[in-house]
Amino acid sequence: TQRSEVGLPKIAMAAVRMYCTHVCGYCAAAARLLEKKGVSVETIYVDDRPEQRAAMIETTGRSSVPQIFIGVRHVGGYRELAALEINDQLDALLQGA
Repeated sequence: TQRSEVGLPKIAMAAVRMYCTHVCGYCAAAARLLEKKGVSVETIYVDDRPEQRAAMIETTGRSSVPQIFIGVRHVGGYRELAALEINDQLDALLQGA
């Protein structure tokens, strides 16, 4: 277990991957929420990489962005991410619980 600056154990966060575009308000909102949580996000811009858009659609069955994964779990888009936060479930998911 790593130690934080104040001596408490540092909790390992699950890997977060987000498929988005450069001009997506919901993508920006999701990024802000995750940043507020101190989460590092792997951002994949599908408007620059059509092969990644195709992979996103094949994996999720959805063509809209953002599409967010926490660990191996497909969370969905911003609304689903926000619902997890509102229902006090996001922190546990990010911590791999």
